[in-house]
Amino acid sequence: MAKKRRTSAANRKKRIGRFTVLGILVLGLVLCATLSYKRSGLKTQEKEYSRQIAELKKEKKEADKRAKELEEYKEYVKTDEYIEEVAREKLGLVYKDEIIFEPDSDN
Repeated sequence: MAKKRRTSAANRKKRIGRFTVLGILVLGLVLCATLSYKRSGLKTQEKEYSRQIAELKKEKKEADKRAKELEEYKEYVKTDEYIEEVAREKLGLVYKDEIIFEPDSDN
């Protein structure tokens, strides 16, 4: 009788061991599937972020170019050449001894 109890206890341990291994295997497969799914989502997100980075770099380059142009214009506005240009075009001023020829409006 004592021998039967030992074998049934040993069988229980084997069954628990088999179920445990099976459970761990299933858990591992679920974990792998979850990680694969998340990885594909992260790859898609990475591509989107890379596209956004490229677009932002392009915008930054254009903004830097525009800032440089504005800085050059700021310096140009301080020159006598700019003042003379505004006086001639917008205010219609001329030098004292300057003669202006205008084309006939009849043509």
